Amino acid sequence: MKRHKHDSERHHSEGHHSETKAVRGAANLDKKNGPFATPIYQTSTFEVTDNDEQVRATHSDHFYTRYGNPTNTVAEKTIAELEGVDAALTFASGMGAVTTTLMALLKSGDHVVAQRDIYGGVNKFLSQWLPKMGIETTFVDTTKYEQHARAIRPNTKLLYIESPTNPTLRVVDFKKVVDMARQHNLLTMIDATFGTPINQHPAEYGIDLVMHSGTKYLSGHSDLICGAVCGRHELMEKIWETRTTLGNCMDPHASWALVRGLKTLAVRVARQNENARRVAEFLLEHAKVRSVNYPFLKNHPQYDVARAQMSGGGGMVSFEVEGTGEDARRVSEAMRLFTLAPSLGSVESLVSIPVLTSHAMIPAEERAKMGVTEQMIRLSVGIENAEDLIADLERALEAVGARESVGVAG
Repeated sequence: MKRHKHDSERHHSEGHHSETKAVRGAANLDKKNGPFATPIYQTSTFEVTDNDEQVRATHSDHFYTRYGNPTNTVAEKTIAELEGVDAALTFASGMGAVTTTLMALLKSGDHVVAQRDIYGGVNKFLSQWLPKMGIETTFVDTTKYEQHARAIRPNTKLLYIESPTNPTLRVVDFKKVVDMARQHNLLTMIDATFGTPINQHPAEYGIDLVMHSGTKYLSGHSDLICGAVCGRHELMEKIWETRTTLGNCMDPHASWALVRGLKTLAVRVARQNENARRVAEFLLEHAKVRSVNYPFLKNHPQYDVARAQMSGGGGMVSFEVEGTGEDARRVSEAMRLFTLAPSLGSVESLVSIPVLTSHAMIPAEERAKMGVTEQMIRLSVGIENAEDLIADLERALEAVGARESVGVAG
């Protein structure tokens, strides 16, 4: 990207592991005098010495914060390092990242093939907003790749995937998707929020664009809203030009908080991987649980794919209670350590009912096709003690059928 002349230099973190890149990925490791912590450039504009310099600054992060900002650059470079790509851009939200990217790369008459079971807000944008711009989307089952292939048309431009999926935790075979896209000369874009740059690296398989709702794991503390997209220079330049027009850039103070959160990403995700695995194994054996979704459970339908392309199963678990939607609500409300709230990826454990939150905007018949039921509960497992979390779940599951039982006894 012209805006970040230093992006192409591939910094001193080249060759380092993800844990190191998360902490030092955007840092200049040369000996120097200056601030150690990332400064907050809380400014809307930047002064110049003359008009020639003003022209040169236009494509830099020292022109106007809608175009770029040095604090934002640190966050973006760190994310690019973590994903192993040329460049990254941050946005005011995850949805801002998705919508800006799609509008940058698609035009009227284009066609998209997308998974059916993706985040509800993206499903709504693809199915209700893009048609207003003359762009059509065909939705297909996530792991039925023959459906993907049949859906491709002469005017198809992009394959949109999500892995692991929200909230069903299905895992996409990156190799199959990339092979299909290359055969038809299509772009590929993934929502990798659940996977994190610690557990998976889609770009290594050839995925063109990797998107994160940075609100979640990248930040990790439920205290900011942001999105990120990263990929090749030529694609990122188009997205940058669109972002400057739409104006949904990230605030420098939020970027500073994101940089601070990224430094602990690897250690947080490692703990969340372990806690979520233990929670999933507990739920799998519980009499009041109908089914459990977690990529690293051996009964997961894509277990082999998950183990091949992921280093950890992630911090998300979803399960269905044996009972009704009302039972699921009671269980979620009975939890104490799992806080009833939307979103995910925080150090604190959260619980939500997808049909009431992330997928509330999706019609019931479409949710059924996705496998999102009224009995489903989604857990975002934090970094608390795993035994305490399991004890909280065990107490909460006593609420299944409790009202009916009281009625019968009465």
